[in-house]
Amino acid sequence: MKKICLLGASGSIGESTLEVVRKYPEKFSITALTVNTSINKLQTYITEFAPEVVVISDEKSAEKFLKSYKGKTEILAGRDALNKVTGEYDYDILLSALVGFAGLEPTLEAIKRKKRIGLANKETLVAAGEIVMKAAKESGSEIIPVDSEHSAIFQCLVGEDKAGVEKLILTASGGPFREYSSDELKNVSLGEALNHPNWKMGSKITIDSATMMNKGLEVIEAYWLFGLPLSKIEVVVHPQSIVHSMVEFVDGSIKAQLSLPDMKIPIQYALSFPERLPADYVTTRFPKLRELTFFEPDLKKFRSLKLAFNVLEQGGCAPCILNAANEVAVNKFLTDKVDFLHIPDIVEDALSHFENHTYPDFETITEYDRLTREYVDNKY
Repeated sequence: MKKICLLGASGSIGESTLEVVRKYPEKFSITALTVNTSINKLQTYITEFAPEVVVISDEKSAEKFLKSYKGKTEILAGRDALNKVTGEYDYDILLSALVGFAGLEPTLEAIKRKKRIGLANKETLVAAGEIVMKAAKESGSEIIPVDSEHSAIFQCLVGEDKAGVEKLILTASGGPFREYSSDELKNVSLGEALNHPNWKMGSKITIDSATMMNKGLEVIEAYWLFGLPLSKIEVVVHPQSIVHSMVEFVDGSIKAQLSLPDMKIPIQYALSFPERLPADYVTTRFPKLRELTFFEPDLKKFRSLKLAFNVLEQGGCAPCILNAANEVAVNKFLTDKVDFLHIPDIVEDALSHFENHTYPDFETITEYDRLTREYVDNKY
């Protein structure tokens, strides 16, 4: 029985994780879970999974929930409680499904304790990849990716010598606007941007997919996860989202991991690795697929992806600045304060505003994140 600490239980990844646990109650249990403001389902989670502790990181939501709560599960409130849970409570696997920079510090706490990390929070590696991977190497903590693209690469690399890898090929759906012209992108609405053609995701990740920043963040994440130079990481647009990513080897062979889109597959793999457990989530029948197409991403039209490649070349605090500026810019788009095409403009402005710090420690990363958010929030 593996005990799971689930950060971000109410999001799409969190709810898919709970479905996997429901399917295998003899193998997995939820010992701790967290939510931010989504307390409407929390009592149901507590009744069903009986966790030892629950964190409600938004203190006003916690206060509201506690007025009517009469259960035995310990309830903690505030963002500091995320670190307390991952740093002090008993569990075997941390499933980090938080969105944004908030996932970094609690993940580092789990790494210090040599826990397995099922990582769905890509911003952890984007903002502080060198710090996180160094800490994991020193402690012996396993980091197993949950993003479908990185899980696919991870699966393709099992049993392979990294020296034989020629290229990692990350696939991208292209989002809802892959066929739009630059002029058409000027007038897209929030509703259009939130209408992803293949995946059901949270609003922030869905907007990132529409700008292709999501793929840029994944490029940075892949760089740190798999330890290969940027020159060996490529992005191709694959509208069907059946091939989740590929690995090309030095002999010309290519391995790919394929399935219909369903996040329960990579989540279950991260929890059960190296074992593969049976599942009936989706059935991929090739005669019904009709076609699988691939083409180059348009880096002029989707500048966010190009910006991500650029900051990875710069290193230091540049990826942290990109991540923080993007989080604030996306939130402003979601609240109708900026237009869709202003998102990469804002990120580019923040990158040019701050002087890069080449070898940042955790405190420096945290400070750059704070300063970037303040700059973008005040200016826009």
